[in-house]
Amino acid sequence: MQSTVEVLQSLPRTTELAGRTALVTGSTSGIGEATARVLAAAGARVVVSGRDQTRADAVVRAITQSGGQAVAVTVDLNGSYDELRAFARAAEQAAGGRIDILVNNAGIYPVGPTEALPDSDLDALLAVNVRAPHVLVGALAPGMAERGDGVIVNIGSWMARMGSPFGAMYTATKAAVEQLTRSWSAEYGRRGVRVNTVAPGITATPGNADSQAVVETMAKQWTPVGVPVRPVDIAFAVRYLTLPEAAFLHASRIDVDSGVNLTRVA
Repeated sequence: MQSTVEVLQSLPRTTELAGRTALVTGSTSGIGEATARVLAAAGARVVVSGRDQTRADAVVRAITQSGGQAVAVTVDLNGSYDELRAFARAAEQAAGGRIDILVNNAGIYPVGPTEALPDSDLDALLAVNVRAPHVLVGALAPGMAERGDGVIVNIGSWMARMGSPFGAMYTATKAAVEQLTRSWSAEYGRRGVRVNTVAPGITATPGNADSQAVVETMAKQWTPVGVPVRPVDIAFAVRYLTLPEAAFLHASRIDVDSGVNLTRVA
């Protein structure tokens, strides 16, 4: 099986999303970077975002060197409400005046016992994983609705529907994201905006590289595939949700999880 890097280096260029613009939060590495590059390969003009300008610029270069269109707009999603709304306006301007596709991918995942979670981590979890998507949808979805066309994809997690002895608040934020998907679909769907969730399973990303052995063991023991999900697999599901073929997918959840929620091999 090819790695995400190998797949991204050989992506075919298509025009399925030509003329469309996309904002992908947290797209300087991992699932977000893969999503930005997959959408760009399909013809979208992509706004790459993250906290680090150097890393954002590197993703933009990778996209443009492959013939795609991209621009970087950095932001700290743990910032103030005003900063988040200013970021939404800057992203629209950088994209040429509108955002057609919003991918709420950015997330943080400090885990551990509830009594040991620092207050600062609790605040950051709520701010980045729940507040930021809410503010960005509030800033960008009305424009989509006014045009009668738009797509919002929220990145959830396989852990949103299971009890775990660690990471209670992280899993709760991802459950909140799934509920926001359902409510936003009801709120904006009649006005042409489709809202769905992609829920990754046990995924190997740069963010959990220091736990690679644990990730690989979990995937081997718990899933039919036996190996971790690749970021690019999540990106392909996101791309599908942006296409006309997904026109009747509203408030849905696509589990790209190797079956971990529905099966146990061992």
